[in-house]
Amino acid sequence: MQAAHSVWQVDTFLAVTIGIVVLFLGKRINRLVPVFGRYSIPEPVTGGLFIAVVLFAIHSFADISVEFELGARDALLVYFFTTIGINASFKDLAAGGKPLALLLLVTVIYMIIQNLTGIGIATLLGLEPAVGLLGGTVSLIGGHGTAIAWAPRFAENYGITNAMEIGVACATFGLVLASLIGGPVAKFLVTRHQLVAGSDDNLDVGIDDEADPVSLNYMELLDAVLALHICIIIGYFLNEGLNQLGAHLPVFVSCLFAGIIMTNLRPQALPRITGTQWPTRTPAMALIADISLGTFLAMSLMSMQLWEVIDLAGALFSILGAQVIVAALFMIFVVFPIMGKSYEAAVIASGFGGFSMGATPTAMANMSAVTQRYGPCHQAFIVVPLVGAFFIDVTNVVLIQLMFGWL
Repeated sequence: MQAAHSVWQVDTFLAVTIGIVVLFLGKRINRLVPVFGRYSIPEPVTGGLFIAVVLFAIHSFADISVEFELGARDALLVYFFTTIGINASFKDLAAGGKPLALLLLVTVIYMIIQNLTGIGIATLLGLEPAVGLLGGTVSLIGGHGTAIAWAPRFAENYGITNAMEIGVACATFGLVLASLIGGPVAKFLVTRHQLVAGSDDNLDVGIDDEADPVSLNYMELLDAVLALHICIIIGYFLNEGLNQLGAHLPVFVSCLFAGIIMTNLRPQALPRITGTQWPTRTPAMALIADISLGTFLAMSLMSMQLWEVIDLAGALFSILGAQVIVAALFMIFVVFPIMGKSYEAAVIASGFGGFSMGATPTAMANMSAVTQRYGPCHQAFIVVPLVGAFFIDVTNVVLIQLMFGWL
């Protein structure tokens, strides 16, 4: 850790270490405050928000800013999505064809509603309507990267000189709200409709704490790590090839596809140096998924610099408050019925809340918390990341361009 001009810079090793501590802290808080567990608030969210608030207090009273080196966090994201690909089967993908198309359709409809909501609230508050677009899919579904990329155009075309600060603020608070909305909505749907999981298979992410103890030895864990590394290497080559063709995808999406390819297209008789079966849907793979996702999300939330966005909170809270209400109503009255009013539909709705206000990892964390409480749902862990991490990014670019020209 280095301190310079009231800024404490935390290096990668210590940042990961603190992220692990934050996970334990979140688990302790959820046990001390049972309502968090009942509403499936992810443990890394609880711990990460607590640390973010503590760092905000330190900045406010001691004028000390803490900045984390987050390179390892992005590697954890690659690990997580590769586990999802390895756990996927063509049977699930075939079954997910219709749900995938339906979820993509309702997401596009919601994106239009989200932008119109932001524009409407901004207009009511006497702000430039384009501010509402910044508080729509630009920052919420688009995230920090999209908000930063589009900010110069908002500044140039509409004179919004603080467009970048507004976009980053909305993306930051949206990530928090997305982490808090999925679990409560899923609990409401599961309880009201008396839904139960359709299988008693292993979880895609994590191990059920209430089930009988799972046997897991170091060779099984190492075998899963080896399979992950093989898929990640293939994913990186695949990503480079796609870049050469002009198709620019996040690396974690390419690794997700590599995991799907290896699980479903490799010859079953292909010998493995470990002498074991391919580790799809094993406790070891679920454990790695849980650790990588939890640490990623803990590091993301604990590193939020709330002091940089708090000055913009007034009007933006009005926009984001309306967006949360619209998202919750859409999850309950549109996503859940269209996806079949089943347990799978409730889990998908919780994931929808994650990427509609935040990001795909938030969606996965929401679904992980829900399934660890109520039971596995393999289809949701295929459909949601494909929509949230791939299709809507392309759609969002087109939609923002259209709305930008309309304003």
